[in-house]
Order: sequence, then C-alpha cells, then structure tokens
Amino acid sequence: MRTIDIISNKLFLPICLILLSKIALVNAAPQPGAEIQPDELFPVVEMHTVVGKIVVELDRYKAPITVNNFLYYVNNGSYDGTIFHRVEKEFVVQGGGYDKNMAERDRIKPIFNESGNGLKNEMFTIAMAREKDPHSAMRQFYFNMTDNEGLDPGKQWGYTVFGNVIEGEEVLELISAVEVHIHPQLHWENVPVRTILLKRAVLLPPKND
Repeated sequence: MRTIDIISNKLFLPICLILLSKIALVNAAPQPGAEIQPDELFPVVEMHTVVGKIVVELDRYKAPITVNNFLYYVNNGSYDGTIFHRVEKEFVVQGGGYDKNMAERDRIKPIFNESGNGLKNEMFTIAMAREKDPHSAMRQFYFNMTDNEGLDPGKQWGYTVFGNVIEGEEVLELISAVEVHIHPQLHWENVPVRTILLKRAVLLPPKND
C-alpha cells in the first residue's frame, strides 16, 4: 500500500508542474491587440457613422486590457457595418455588437474589468458594455450621454471607461435624439427606428509619426 502511495506522489508532482507550466504559458500569451501601436499610450480612433464622424482618444495607460481589446476589433474591421442598437437619450448610445440585420458579430473571449482605473462614466466618454458578470465585456461599447455616476464602481464592480470623445460630440447628440421603439422581433427597448450604422472605424497613425 505504501508503495502505491509513493508512486502516486511521484506522478503527482510532475503532473502539477506540467499544468502550472501550461497556465503560465497561457498567461504569458500576448493579449489580442497588444501588438497594435504598442508604444502609443493614447491611440486615436475615427468612427465614421451615417450621421457624421466621431473621434475618440483611448487611454491605454489606465485601461490597457480594454484598449487592446477595442483596438483588436477596430484593426480587423470587425466594427465596420455594425449598428448603434441601443439609444437612451441623456443616458447612453450603445453599439458594436450587431450588424444591420441584428445578427451578432463574432467575439473573442471576455476581458478583465478595469472599472477601478480612476476614469469615470462622464459625459462623452466611451466605456465597455457588459452583462451581470463584471468580467463579461467583449466587444460592445457605449458613449455616456450624461454623467452616469451609477455606472462607476463602488461596493460593486462598475463599467470600464477607456477613453473620451475629442471630436463629434454633436454627432452623438444627433444619434441620442433619434426616434426609438421596441424591436418587433427581439422585443428590445430603445432600438432606433432608423438604422444608425457605424460604417467603419479607423485607427489613426501614432501622434509621433
């Protein structure tokens, strides 16, 4: 019996080491988007919509995981042709997840919640939408159309702000004022009656170039 125990212990340690090595390799793997303008702490993205252009400056210093994730979708054209599917006047303008037929776009794995980074859900900031799980954000983003203090972290996780609008505030105001309804098939509230399309999102060259 003791012989069996000794053999089991000898097998147990190498197995643990193999598992730990695999975990270390996974953790060491670069995050998608980390290679995009890696030395730029404040990358700038232009978002061309059917009603005008919105320009956002991202904050990779305070929200590196979230910015890398967003840049991944921008760089592979995944936001092109998506819609703003949720518009609540004086609250949020949300998009990035669906095409004009309400088909969901491909997603990569969820990201860690960085809502404690010091950035607040203030008017004309951009933040990540998520589900109840605080670490469930993937590709949907929203613009704050007022100071939404209730979306900031407190005793609970908040919603991660990762940049701010530097041009196109008037475009967001136009979008926030569109007529909305309950979608007849999906039964979602606050869906624009007229499709508000994000035609393309473009990462601008680094400021130092």
